[in-house]
Amino acid sequence: MESFIFSLNATIPIFLVMVLGNILIRTNFFTRDFVNHADRYVYRVALPVLLFKQIATADIYEEFDIRFVLYCMIVTTVIFGGIWLLSYLLFKDKSEVGAFTQAASRGSAAILGIAFIESIYGNSGMGPLMILSSVPLYNIYSVIILTFSAADRTSGKNAIKKSLISILKNPILIGIFAGLPFALFRIQIPTIPMKTITLVAQTASPIALLVVGANFEGKKALAKMKPTCIATLLKLIIIPAIFIPVAVLIGFRNEALVAIAIMLGSPTTVTCYIMAKNLKNDEVLSSSIIVLATLLSSFSLTAIVFILRYNGLI
Repeated sequence: MESFIFSLNATIPIFLVMVLGNILIRTNFFTRDFVNHADRYVYRVALPVLLFKQIATADIYEEFDIRFVLYCMIVTTVIFGGIWLLSYLLFKDKSEVGAFTQAASRGSAAILGIAFIESIYGNSGMGPLMILSSVPLYNIYSVIILTFSAADRTSGKNAIKKSLISILKNPILIGIFAGLPFALFRIQIPTIPMKTITLVAQTASPIALLVVGANFEGKKALAKMKPTCIATLLKLIIIPAIFIPVAVLIGFRNEALVAIAIMLGSPTTVTCYIMAKNLKNDEVLSSSIIVLATLLSSFSLTAIVFILRYNGLI
């Protein structure tokens, strides 16, 4: 029951903020122009700053485990590659490929991960190492897949050149790579800029959630219910069911296993919507998957934690 209550406390507020965004746009408290500007702000400013802060402040040497790092990186690569291939085989409408792949592959590891580990063990432990191992790859693979799946992509050599330039100029990746030297060389950011960075970073998630809610279109989402359900099933059930047993067989236990479980089983992150829309992919499908996965994740995450505890693995 404790795990269930914690899961509800972690996921239901996220869902309710999205509902609030939808209410505010329907009552004309939010204008469409405001929502579009807020969308761009999150993508170009708040989210890159948040990722910079998470990477720059991660203590990767405290509990560095090369097996853990390699596991997170290899599994993330296999998941993205496998689902990208699956989506090409699955969908006749290729415009859905990028949004589906990202939303089915990418969980809210950075936002929920440390909170879950701290709830169970009292400290984040392997959380920062999991974030540093997986989140940069989440963003790199997402940008590549969304860029090559974009609705307005041209063909031939120009397409490759344009895609590569778009990837290199992507603000999400710039934020990640800007933070890496601070983590690797343990560079301390002075108090005033650090507080400024923190304040900006704290705006990313709530504004992004309001934007997702404001842009959620029920009728269009219902038309995409099949891919939404498939992506949610993959994200919350199938991926954890495949890769958590692998982690157990390798020998991961306790904090490391919880971090892996959160990486694999957390709901689709709100970042998926922001990136899909800004990179000209199917934002309706993205928002639909985010809403359903967030709503159901309190049950699936509780089940994962219960099974791991029952078997004495955490």
